[in-house]
Amino acid sequence: TSRIPTSYESAILGRRILALSPLATLSTVFPATYNTPANEDADGGLGGVPIGLMDYIADCDPDGAAGSEGDGDGNGHRSGKLGNGNPTILAIRIATSFKNVDAGSNMSVSVNWVPPHPPSKRIESHHSSSPGCAAGCADGFLHNHDHDTVPYSAANLPRFSLLGYLEPILTTPATSTIQDLQSCFLASHPDARYWLPGNRIHTSEWVRLVVTQVYWIGGFGDRAYIGWIPVEEWHNVTREEWESVRLPGEKKGWKEWSVGS
Repeated sequence: TSRIPTSYESAILGRRILALSPLATLSTVFPATYNTPANEDADGGLGGVPIGLMDYIADCDPDGAAGSEGDGDGNGHRSGKLGNGNPTILAIRIATSFKNVDAGSNMSVSVNWVPPHPPSKRIESHHSSSPGCAAGCADGFLHNHDHDTVPYSAANLPRFSLLGYLEPILTTPATSTIQDLQSCFLASHPDARYWLPGNRIHTSEWVRLVVTQVYWIGGFGDRAYIGWIPVEEWHNVTREEWESVRLPGEKKGWKEWSVGS
C-alpha cells in the first residue's frame, strides 16, 4: 500500500513546481457592474462570471525566502534569496485579469506540472481487476495512440491553485532590487523585456500574489495527497528543501504508474 504524502511534503513539491513553471492560469471574476464594451464581440451579463487566462509567472519575490543561497539548481531558476512562494507577475494594466482585480476581484493562480520527458512506461490501457483500482483509481485510464498529443497521464501529475490577492512590489530604480527582480523574471521570460515597467506600449507594474490559501491535487488519490495545504507550510518551505526533491519526468526513464508510490 502506498503511503500518502503529508501536506508539508506536498508543499515542498508544490514549491518546486512553482520555481520551475513559467506559466499559470490567472482566474478572476468580472465585477457585478461589468458592461461589455461596444467593440467587444460578447454578450452582456458578465458580472460575477469567472474567467481564467494564461499569463507569465515566476518565483522572484524580492522579499526573499528561507533557505540557502547558491548558484542555482541547474534548471534555470535564479539563485539567491528571491522567491518565497508568492508568485511574481508582470501586470499589464490593460489586461482583463488586472482590470478585474482593480474592480475588486481576488485572484487564483493555477499551475500544473508539465514533465520535460515522457515516461518510459505508460499506464496500461487494459482493464485491471486489482484491488487498487476497485474504487476506480486509474488503471486502464489511458489509451495508447501512435500520435499521443499528451504523452503522459496528466491526471496522475501534481497541480495546485494558489488563492489570494495582488499587491504591488514596491521597488525603485535606484536600488539593486529592481535589477534582481527583472533579471530573475527575464530568465524565464526573455520576451517580457518589451513590456517591462516604463515601456512605451503598455502601462505595467510588478505585482505579487499574496497567497492566503493553497489547494493541492498531487495525482491519483490512492497515492497522492489531495486537499488544502496550510498556508504557513507553503511559505515555510526552504529553498534547500525544494531543491532536494525531483518531480516526475525531470529525469528520463520514469515509469508513469510508479508516480507517488
